[in-house]
Amino acid sequence: MTGDRRPEARTAHGVVRGVRQGAVSAFLGVPYAAPPVGPLRFAPPGPVVPWRGVRDAAAPGPVAPQPPSRLEQVMGDGPFAHVTQDEDCLTVDVWTPAADDAARPVLVFLHGGGFSSGGGGLSWYAGTGLAARGDIVVVTVTYRLGALGFARLGDVLPGAGSGNQGLLDQLQALRWVRDNIAAFGGDPERVTVAGQSAGAVSIVSLLSGTEGRGLFRGAILQSYPGGMLPQTPEAAAAQGALLLDCLGLPAARAADARTLPAAAVLAAQGEAVRRAPHDFLDVTPAFQLVADGRVVAPDPVAAVGAAGAHGVRMLIGTTRDEGAAFFTPGSPLLAGVGPADFARASERWYGDPDRFPEWAHLAPAERAVRMTTEHFFRAPSERLAALLADAGNPAWLYRFDYAPDGSPFGACHCLELPFVFGDLDAWSDAPMLRGADPKDLDTLTDRVQRAWIAFVRDGDPRHPEAPDWDPYGRERREVTVIG
Repeated sequence: MTGDRRPEARTAHGVVRGVRQGAVSAFLGVPYAAPPVGPLRFAPPGPVVPWRGVRDAAAPGPVAPQPPSRLEQVMGDGPFAHVTQDEDCLTVDVWTPAADDAARPVLVFLHGGGFSSGGGGLSWYAGTGLAARGDIVVVTVTYRLGALGFARLGDVLPGAGSGNQGLLDQLQALRWVRDNIAAFGGDPERVTVAGQSAGAVSIVSLLSGTEGRGLFRGAILQSYPGGMLPQTPEAAAAQGALLLDCLGLPAARAADARTLPAAAVLAAQGEAVRRAPHDFLDVTPAFQLVADGRVVAPDPVAAVGAAGAHGVRMLIGTTRDEGAAFFTPGSPLLAGVGPADFARASERWYGDPDRFPEWAHLAPAERAVRMTTEHFFRAPSERLAALLADAGNPAWLYRFDYAPDGSPFGACHCLELPFVFGDLDAWSDAPMLRGADPKDLDTLTDRVQRAWIAFVRDGDPRHPEAPDWDPYGRERREVTVIG
C-alpha cells in the first residue's frame, strides 16, 4: 500500500483505491468474482475480469437481491436504507491498520441470514474498530442468496451446477484472500474464518467436502445451527422445479430463467417458499445448501468432527435463547399450536414424543424457543465439540447469556453480533438491544472482542484478562458463559 492521502493496493486483477477510516484503511466493494448475470446466473462464480487504471473502492457494493429479513423483528433494518440490491454483488470489503504493511492475522467474516438475507457490506459488520483494536485485517464477504444462490437447476439448465452457488461464492472469496490479502498487509497463512448462523453452517460445510480445506487455520462458529442438515440432491432438484413452476417455465424453457428480471426470480422465490412443505418448528430455509458429496457432505458435523476439522482450530458458541428470534408470544407461527404439535416435532427429531417432559408445562412460545434452541443449535454444537475432542483437536465453547433487562427476546439469535464488531451505533434500532445499559454494552464489547482477537491472533481465546477458558472435552464439558 502507498502512503498517499487515499490508500491504494495492487491486487492480482488491478489497483484499488480505498479510504481512510481513522487509523484504518478501508477498501470496499472489491470484486472477487465475475458478476453472476446473464449466462452466469445460477452458475458457479467465474473469474474476476482485470481492469485498467485504478478502481475506486470507497463504498461497499450492492447486497444480493433479497426479501425482507425474517429476523427484522429482532435485528431491525437500519443498514438496508443505505444499500442497493443487485446481482452484481460478489465483492469483499477489507479493513487494514494503516500504519505499515506488516503481515497481520486475517479475520474473514461470513454473514448469516438463513441464506436468504444479509450482506457483507452492511454497517452492522464494518470492520473498522475490530481491525484497529486487534491490529488485524478484517474481510467481509457478500455472496448470492435465496434461489439465485442456492436453487439446484443443473439437471435442466446447462452450467447451473449443483445448487451451491452461494457457497461456491464464499469459496472463491477465500481463494481471493489467499491470493491477494498480502497486498493489504495480511498474512495468507494466518487466516481465521468467522461465520454467524448460515455463515457458520457454510464454514463447517466447506470443511466437510474437499474444496474448502487449507484456506484457513481457524474458525469461529457463532450461533451454529448444526441441526439444519443440507438438502439431498433430490429434494433440492424438486425445489428447483417448484421455482421454475412459480416462474411459469417448463423444464424445456429453463434457460429463460436467466433472462428474466431479478425481481421476477425473487417473486417466484417467495411463492416457492410459501408452497414448499414445512414442518412445525423447522427454521430451515427453503433454499439452502445441497449435499452434493463434493463440496458439502450429507452430515457435515460427522464429517468434520471425525476428521478433527482437518486441524482447523475452532471457537464455537450459541446464545442462550436462540429460538426467541423466531418464536415470540403471539407469533402467527404458533397460531393454533397445541401439545400434540410439540409431540410430533419431538417424535420427528428424537424418535420420542416426550423427549423433554420438563418443558410440557411451558407456554407455546417458550416451549418452541427451548426446543429449537436445543435441536438446531446447542446439541449439534456440543456434538461437534465432542467429536473434535475425540479426534485430538478440542474446541472452545461458549454460551452468550446477556440480554437487556425485561427484553421479550432474551439472549436471542444474533445478539452477540454487535459486541463482536463493536459499532453499537450501527445497531441503535435493533429491538433485541432495546433498554440495554450503555455501560453493560461497553463492558461486554470489551470482553468479546478481547477473546475473538486473541483467537484470530493465536488460535486460542484465552488472554491475560481471561486465562481460565478451558477447551471442551468428553469428560470435562467446559462451556464458558459470556454475559
